Amino acid sequence: MLRRPTPRRWLAAALAAVAGLATAAVAVIWQSPADAAAIPQYDHVIVVVLENHGYPQVIGDPAAPYLTSLAFGGARLKSFYAITHPSQPNYFALFSGSTQSVIGDMCPAADWPLDKPNLAQELLAAGHTWGSYNEGLPEQGSTVCGDGATGYARKHNPWFAFSNVPASTGHTFGQFPADYTQLPTVSFVVPNQCNDMHSCPVATGDTWVRDNLSAYAAWARTHNSLLIVTADEDNGFYFNRIPVIFYGAHVRTGWFNGLYTHYNLLRTLEDMYGTSHAGNAATTRPITETWE
Repeated sequence: MLRRPTPRRWLAAALAAVAGLATAAVAVIWQSPADAAAIPQYDHVIVVVLENHGYPQVIGDPAAPYLTSLAFGGARLKSFYAITHPSQPNYFALFSGSTQSVIGDMCPAADWPLDKPNLAQELLAAGHTWGSYNEGLPEQGSTVCGDGATGYARKHNPWFAFSNVPASTGHTFGQFPADYTQLPTVSFVVPNQCNDMHSCPVATGDTWVRDNLSAYAAWARTHNSLLIVTADEDNGFYFNRIPVIFYGAHVRTGWFNGLYTHYNLLRTLEDMYGTSHAGNAATTRPITETWE
């Protein structure tokens, strides 16, 4: 959870809201059939979600040498903004194109399964595969709210709130395959609350990504696959501007300054596989400038 907002944090929130409105305005203008055609379709995509840090706190920071190397070896998005604060509604936004009226980090009630469009449901309906790998999850498919001993928190796992997503697609991180060809078409990797930088330093998260995903990142470049690194939100001091990195095959190296949010990233993944569009992703343009 974030600290009580200071005046500076209220200003940051206001400016982030303006940025969101600007993104929505641009989105309607930029839609075209050519957008989807410009996006490569990958055999495998991994999205790893880190926590509560702004772009300058990660990319280029001496505490994050590995993530910085990914950013400068791939595409780094310099004007990418989270939707809101705190954590949980941003995860819902990225996964389903809507915060689903979630405004806090409390565990969703057991009698509140959502039957709403979302990335997993769309991929499965289109004949692709989906999965998540959740560090600290007690067992595959568990909908427990958290585990203090392992640092697991369901607030970072929105897929368990949807009745149209099989709970069995939520794996423990111990089930992450050593043979990357066995990965789902699209998977999310969610570290625990220390390794995602929520409760531990940037260096801890950087080391975790290096130790657990660097082999996949190297493999992706020559196996038509992609690694996406993002964050749920900033720490309240960077206008909710967060780091986003694309690394793998068919990625243009460099920095890109298009104005994007979690909804644009969701739309990009949907267009990548020709699925329908969930929530606000339907009226948001995909990210097309980063591909070779």
